[in-house]
Amino acid sequence: MLARLQQMMVATSVVVALAWLVWCREAGLGPLAMAAGVALALLPQAPVLALEFVLLAAFGRDAAAPRAGAAALLRSWFGEVLASWRVFNWHQPFFAGHEPDLPGRPGCTGVLLVHGYFCNRGVWLPWLRRLRRHRVPFQALTLEPAFGRIDDWVPAIEAAVAALTRQTGRPPLVVAHSMGGLAVRAWLAAQPDAAAADARVRRVLTIASPHHGTWMARFGHSPNARQMRPGHRWLAALAGGESPARRARFTCFYGHADNIVFPATTATLAGADNRHLPAVAHVAMVQHPAVWAEACRWLQIDAARPGAPQ
Repeated sequence: MLARLQQMMVATSVVVALAWLVWCREAGLGPLAMAAGVALALLPQAPVLALEFVLLAAFGRDAAAPRAGAAALLRSWFGEVLASWRVFNWHQPFFAGHEPDLPGRPGCTGVLLVHGYFCNRGVWLPWLRRLRRHRVPFQALTLEPAFGRIDDWVPAIEAAVAALTRQTGRPPLVVAHSMGGLAVRAWLAAQPDAAAADARVRRVLTIASPHHGTWMARFGHSPNARQMRPGHRWLAALAGGESPARRARFTCFYGHADNIVFPATTATLAGADNRHLPAVAHVAMVQHPAVWAEACRWLQIDAARPGAPQ
């Protein structure tokens, strides 16, 4: 469903760009006006992202994290424009199913990839290609309903964890971006035996996940967006049921230039291995080399070149 919606958005952008070019030609406008209009039509994320970074600068102050300067925010904005265009205009609309899941084999740790809000498995496309080259088993979920409750995703995560464990004989590494990190925590919370649940994952890596909510969630009105508002009772109940031992199994990547999840330390968990990534924004953080390197460390593969996992 989400891929089709994003395909329609891309098609609309192309039609608007072509219509602008025709109008400019008839109106006698020059190349500069043509280029500006086409850029705005094909890169509608750019002004929206600029507004998000303005809000981050105004309302994202966090005494517990370094503060991003103007140069870092500008660099992050530019990187996020490119990353967002690639994800929302190309990978997710047209290539979400391009890299099918790779079944597991005994003795080889698998990877479960869980996307976030307004995303599908296409956000992981570069990861899927690298994992396939390393012959690492993986499942990348596309979770539905896209705008339901975060709890709705628990059965899909359960099925994927169970399948990878059955195929490999090992608990999988779980990597989650944004709201996907909350879905993984909700899955763990739904297990009847807390100690047994923790043993079902090798490690959980969360990337820019709003563990304590995010200021930006006030603009979302779907059930899952409301659950991500700071102080929401759902977040409080989730945190209240977690032991220090469970949080010690998490590595949380966060950043002071995250334009979606801020203040920055809302993406951390007490007792987790919290890793700060400077000058990188929300979607771009998925492909940060430090995140991939950490996943490779737990998988015991060489991050620099293809090869067989240990």
